[in-house]
Amino acid sequence: MTLSEIEEKVRAFLVDELEIDPEKVVPEGLLKEDMGIDSLEVVDIAVLVEQQFGVKIKIEDFRDHRTFGDFCRFIESKIGG
Repeated sequence: MTLSEIEEKVRAFLVDELEIDPEKVVPEGLLKEDMGIDSLEVVDIAVLVEQQFGVKIKIEDFRDHRTFGDFCRFIESKIGG
């Protein structure tokens, strides 16, 4: 799966499931500051990542990534992109 495909899937569930403004879901968009993702939504995202990509992520993993692009590259590394 390419980085672009990962970004599409993650963008889709952030917009559809968490109702984040699609204009804010860009590679340089800050997850917490721009998209307003809080600690409860991080749990939802972890579940969605496992459902969509078959990989488990920890809350701590999410905290290490500030932007949407960083997070998608992290998922790519976990699935062996």
